[in-house]
Amino acid sequence: MRIAIPLVDGQVAMHFGHCEQFALIDVDADSGEIGAKEMATPPGHAPGVLPQWLGERGVNVIIAGGMGSRAQGLFTQQNIEVVVGASAQTPEELVAAYIGGILKAGENICDH
Repeated sequence: MRIAIPLVDGQVAMHFGHCEQFALIDVDADSGEIGAKEMATPPGHAPGVLPQWLGERGVNVIIAGGMGSRAQGLFTQQNIEVVVGASAQTPEELVAAYIGGILKAGENICDH
């Protein structure tokens, strides 16, 4: 499993399309152990670009602070699970909470 976290200043971005980087974190699906972490600079933000770009990198889940409904639909088309409303934490904390089934997602702060 590969989880993408959009980042601004090392913390989860409140809107995935405005991030500086993505942390791409590999997780062993059987053991739940967090593996390799890759930092990737995304291409320019344009409708439909990021879901395809992340899909090409093997991402299965994206955890973000906020995301518009159109983008969520595009991620679904790429078979990428979307988790929105995440609070400002480090990528490792978010992934650990997701794997442990205790990730507390809040309100989707993006309304477009």
